[in-house]
Amino acid sequence: MAAPPRRRKKPPEPEEHDNHERWLVTYADMLTLLMVLFIVMFAMSQVDEAKYNALKSGLAEGFGAESSIMTGSTSVLQDNLAEKGPDYLSSQAFQAMPADQQQLVQAAVTAEERRRLQAQYAEAAAEAERLEAVRDRLMRALRAAGLAKDVQASIDDRGLVVSLVSRHVVFEPNIAQLSGRGERVVDTLSAVLRDVPNALRIDGHTNQEPVKPRFFATDWDLSAARAVTVLRRFNELGGVPKKRLSLSAFGHERPLIDPDTPGSQEINKRVDIVVLPQTSFEATQLIDDVMDARPGGQGAEG
Repeated sequence: MAAPPRRRKKPPEPEEHDNHERWLVTYADMLTLLMVLFIVMFAMSQVDEAKYNALKSGLAEGFGAESSIMTGSTSVLQDNLAEKGPDYLSSQAFQAMPADQQQLVQAAVTAEERRRLQAQYAEAAAEAERLEAVRDRLMRALRAAGLAKDVQASIDDRGLVVSLVSRHVVFEPNIAQLSGRGERVVDTLSAVLRDVPNALRIDGHTNQEPVKPRFFATDWDLSAARAVTVLRRFNELGGVPKKRLSLSAFGHERPLIDPDTPGSQEINKRVDIVVLPQTSFEATQLIDDVMDARPGGQGAEG
């Protein structure tokens, strides 16, 4: 019997070699995309209206959108320039622009500056109206208690300023203790102001008499002590939260009326309760202008 034929062994398949350079393809693609991105950014940085409009149309068409979707200002870059304000108009970058582009940027800056000022004025007007409402509430409460003639209330860039000016209200010479009538005034004010969210600053003042206070080292100390007296009464008896209270001491440096006016000593020796505005610094500076523009001007009540 014949032996079965031997099976031939299959030749070994060649080994596959790992391609260790495949990452170069991905790396090259990434570099290409980055190059395209930087070219687009460089083209936009030239603030060229024609280039920007061409790019805008190309992007809109490429994404299947109408170019009107991206309409608005002439250039997004010009809007950003406008936000930098008038200082940009004196920069080297602005001076390097062609004349037609300078006109466009200047118009954008002017429009943005006008819009910003209008917004600040509107903010100041709204705050002035709210402070006037607070002043009306305070004066009604004081009139009901028969104390309206003991204070003066005005609105300026400090806020709503309520001055305790009557000689019956404030302090005897050289001391920092409120009179009985003064305590009634402070209590009447605190009943209204504890429900007002604004911060309150208590300003202490002395009169202009060139005499050293008997119980205090200087006028600064005396005016500070008087402010502390009112502040503590607002908090401890009036229920005004501590976090809303602060004080300042001015000695005799800020008289309410001319020191040469007869009787000015009694008025300039006072405490001011200042209801501080809840506005930005820029808007706060415009409150005076808002009040002056009202019929009859600013005016003080009391």
